[in-house]
Amino acid sequence: MPPILRLNAGVVLSRKSGEIREREIWVWGEQRSFSAFPSPSPFYAEDFDYKTPNFDQNQNLEEYKENEDAGKISVKAFFLCTSVDLKSMQAENSGNVIPPSSRSSNYIALRFCDPPLQTGSVFVKNASCCRYMVVFQYGSAVLFNVEDHDAEYYLQHVRRYASGLLSEMKKDDYAIKEKPLLVEDMQGGPDHIILKNLDLDSIRIISSVLGQSIALDYFVSQVDGIVEEFTDINRGMEKSGTFTMDRKKLFQLVGKANSNLADVILKVGLFERSEIAWRDAKYGQILDYLREEYEVAQRFGNLDYKLKFVEHNIHFLQEVLQNRKSDLLEWCIIVLLSIENVIGIYEIIRGSTGIAI
Repeated sequence: MPPILRLNAGVVLSRKSGEIREREIWVWGEQRSFSAFPSPSPFYAEDFDYKTPNFDQNQNLEEYKENEDAGKISVKAFFLCTSVDLKSMQAENSGNVIPPSSRSSNYIALRFCDPPLQTGSVFVKNASCCRYMVVFQYGSAVLFNVEDHDAEYYLQHVRRYASGLLSEMKKDDYAIKEKPLLVEDMQGGPDHIILKNLDLDSIRIISSVLGQSIALDYFVSQVDGIVEEFTDINRGMEKSGTFTMDRKKLFQLVGKANSNLADVILKVGLFERSEIAWRDAKYGQILDYLREEYEVAQRFGNLDYKLKFVEHNIHFLQEVLQNRKSDLLEWCIIVLLSIENVIGIYEIIRGSTGIAI
């Protein structure tokens, strides 16, 4: 039985008689420190209650962020080379290749899953463990549900079959959020797209736009380099009034500009029709939204405008080189005619001298 403790709580003012009395309090158990004075005023109570909702609001905000991140799937697009041998890659990774749903042959889709979970005698594959990679023939690779520290492992699979590896790889990040209760099939957001259900065709559509976008960034940077070279040439002509570029160097720039334009149109297939989007309107909606979000048409328009600037400079410099060549030929003709005249005069003088003798 715990000991009985007698505590003097001090003096208090009795509400009924107004007399000051000494109150003794008897408690069971341990001695505890507390006050027998009246409870805090309503002012302090309201102040205490005022702070409580802030704590609940912060907690709700953290829970909201956790719920938002729970259904978020990261998407990473890379452009690491100029060509990928898809046939060899498909043959050596046949166990991971997803059968195509269209006749397009410029990409392959692969699924990587962790070992299945065993429950009794039934093997259950955990869908959240699956990682997806879509590789395009022109050099782009798009990863789904792959963390940053694991991305390099999957890119090594691509490098084994790649040619024309870039010294500096280009990268872009995106995200997908799944909401089964979404009224529409899709909904856009900043740097993410919300889908009612993420299936394989959605992965193909999203990866096609992201792969084209990251490849377009590379080709735009290449054309920017060509534009910069012609800008330096024009500035040199402005200062010196002469043009000193070698004809071979000019032809190399011409070939580089034409090959970049051909790669964008033919290899990347920027304007090719998607069979998946053609069959189902919801995939067409995703395709149109992403192409508008990444401004694919506008960026290609800027690329085409820069290539026209390059073409104009090429025509001008070719005319300069052609005029130089014409001038050289004219001087050669003049020299040859002069030599012929000298030889003719010599023969005339020699013949007249022989007759006189």
